[in-house]
Amino acid sequence: MHAGNCCQTLPPVIITIDGPAGTGKSSVAQLLAQRLSLDYLDTGAMYRAVAVIALDQEIEPTNGSALAEAVQKIDLNFDWTRKPPALMLGERDVSRRIRDMDVSAIVSPVAAQSEVRKVLVMLQRRIARQHPRLISEGRDQGSAVFPDAPLRFYLDSDVTIRAQRRMRQLSAQGKTVDESEVLADIKNRDHIDSTRADDPLTCPDGAIVINTDDHSKLEVVDMLEAIVREKILNVDQTA
Repeated sequence: MHAGNCCQTLPPVIITIDGPAGTGKSSVAQLLAQRLSLDYLDTGAMYRAVAVIALDQEIEPTNGSALAEAVQKIDLNFDWTRKPPALMLGERDVSRRIRDMDVSAIVSPVAAQSEVRKVLVMLQRRIARQHPRLISEGRDQGSAVFPDAPLRFYLDSDVTIRAQRRMRQLSAQGKTVDESEVLADIKNRDHIDSTRADDPLTCPDGAIVINTDDHSKLEVVDMLEAIVREKILNVDQTA
């Protein structure tokens, strides 16, 4: 049964996972959601989808008002029948397109636009109302979007290790990119994400910090799962 379909009889659970690019947030959140039978929201993918819109419609990444207007005209949604949910722009599946380097190159300035953030935060909160048993992953989920979430994680990792992970991810997709280009991209995104005026990347107050440098993806998932089961009652009833 799809996790969202059983929410009427189970108490709501919102878990947030934040952190900089390349810490493994998406894959960790996805696996954790599967283990706990919770829905999974990749909010970083939503900003990447806006970057795709910017490229498709030739909108400057810093033109927040034009980007926000374009997003509201396009049905940015998830196909929840797939695992993980497929990211859609209307009827178009952009789940693979959003990982291309040209999208990565502009996603941070796109995400820094306050008009864009307002639209997507509203959409993220709407999704949480529709899927109240949710793991929401991004850069501002525990600090700004769901600051009252009962359990908030922050994943961190050395920038060089993050670049190596991103290289392996891109190689697995059959893409050839230069390692120095990936490293420079991540460093630039870190700077923009942490210094933007609206909801900058930060470790939420009270969040549990996990450094992933010396741990495999499955080890990190194991750690998070143990903490969730210990700290949040009733979650294990769904697993």
